[in-house]
Amino acid sequence: MTRGARALVLCPDIKALRYDLDARERLAEAEGLALAIGIVVSHSAILPIRKMQPNTLFGSGQVENIAIWCEQYEAELVIVDGALTPIQQRNLEDRLKRKVIDRTGLILEIFGERAATAEGRLQVELAHLDYQQSRLVRSWTHLERQRGGFGFLGGPGETQIEADRRMIRQRMGRLRRELEQVRKTRTLHRERRGRAPWPVIALVGYTNAGKSTLFNRLTGAEVMAEDLLFATLDPTMRAIRLAGVEKAILSDTVGFISDLPTQLVAAFRATLEEVTGADVICHVRDMANSSHAAQKKQVMEVLADLGVVDKENGESSIPILEVWNKCDLLDAEALEELRESAEGQGAVILSAVTGEGMADFEARIAGMLTGTAREVSFILPLSDGRRLAWLHAHGDVLAEEDAGDGEAGPQRRITVRLNPKELGQFATLS
Repeated sequence: MTRGARALVLCPDIKALRYDLDARERLAEAEGLALAIGIVVSHSAILPIRKMQPNTLFGSGQVENIAIWCEQYEAELVIVDGALTPIQQRNLEDRLKRKVIDRTGLILEIFGERAATAEGRLQVELAHLDYQQSRLVRSWTHLERQRGGFGFLGGPGETQIEADRRMIRQRMGRLRRELEQVRKTRTLHRERRGRAPWPVIALVGYTNAGKSTLFNRLTGAEVMAEDLLFATLDPTMRAIRLAGVEKAILSDTVGFISDLPTQLVAAFRATLEEVTGADVICHVRDMANSSHAAQKKQVMEVLADLGVVDKENGESSIPILEVWNKCDLLDAEALEELRESAEGQGAVILSAVTGEGMADFEARIAGMLTGTAREVSFILPLSDGRRLAWLHAHGDVLAEEDAGDGEAGPQRRITVRLNPKELGQFATLS
């Protein structure tokens, strides 16, 4: 797909289906996806569909109109914001004489361009092959030619399409094995972080909610943060300091989106599973977006798929703080209404761009991380320098005094505030 290509963006509004977003919002999101990869949207339209046509999805009259728009707006590409079967895609390309891609294909193009790490590229390639293997039906005539057989006597051979499918299956098998190794490595890293004293804060949210901008403001990093869908793909982690928390790890994750292709959900599961090891999840929401409620629903569904949120009662196994972002884009009346709602729902309001509300946000996070801490006292021999140093490094030392002599010599009584995770880690020290 060429950057700068002119495209027609079509949003099929199928009456038989139920959507979380209305047609106008879905069309705007599709345009945003196209812009995110440098495509010029020459024209866009919502096409109501009473009955889906198995061969083209759209009715014959609508296909004729689309062909006219392609000529009128000089579109080289047609983007359909929905799922097309391989047959529908091939037939539309035959009739329109243009390249046609559906929502899944478009998101795969974006992910393929944005993936920066070796793991990200593996995940994208696996998702792309999974998507592509069913679409060889729309490939060119050379795929129907037979290749020679093997062995001394020759044989019927195999068609090129069969060979391509076999190669795709083999490549997918290799990628899955490599990603399984990545998953194991990530699990080991999470376990290692679990033994470390530092709490993990994960930023999640709908794409373009402002997670990366918030991440940059908290850490001083320069993670890509633009007004684009899927500006960030690969997870990024940085250490931050909060009141009462010497060190915490902040994790920025891939943004969610409505109707995320199943191939991508499966491929990026290893990345998304970083969320399951967090001590606190910050759900960043774009409150200036009229669809913020529907976007929240999509995020909670993904968290439920990961096992973080119970699908029946909606309760989370990990504390979730709602971060209502982009308050700088609201007028005074809307902002006042938002503040009243935030008080009742325990949310924090801020602007990651201007910094408004950041102090309150950091205080809330620090409180959530230290809220479960309790005071405990230990009597340790002075010769046990390792555990004494550990308590000073990882706990909030409240008091320290001589405790007389013990079997191992002089002792110290140390009173310290620790959370349950730190207490467990201290208990394992020998």
